[in-house]
Amino acid sequence: MQGTARDAELWGLLFIAEPPLASGREVKIVWRMTGEGPLKVKGTLPDGTAAKLVWGPEMHGGSSWRRPGQEWGTGLRFPKPGCWKIELTRTRGSGHVWLPVK
Repeated sequence: MQGTARDAELWGLLFIAEPPLASGREVKIVWRMTGEGPLKVKGTLPDGTAAKLVWGPEMHGGSSWRRPGQEWGTGLRFPKPGCWKIELTRTRGSGHVWLPVK
């Protein structure tokens, strides 16, 4: 999936057996994002509920996934269904994606 970004380009790769994403389960997402600086990731619902960042972001040294930018892996858990906004920020560059969770 391609994200919406400012001063950057953002891509996400979901590691799921089949859609849709399920609430309460950890999902691995690999991100590629251009820009500069460390990556910060957070997920929220419009009501303010926060996703749990189980692990990461962990920078990946090499990959066969060809998209612009540096690559990181994350593990996220969404505590309830809804349309989640995942925001990624770097020192220079920011972006987001929306993920539906059942």
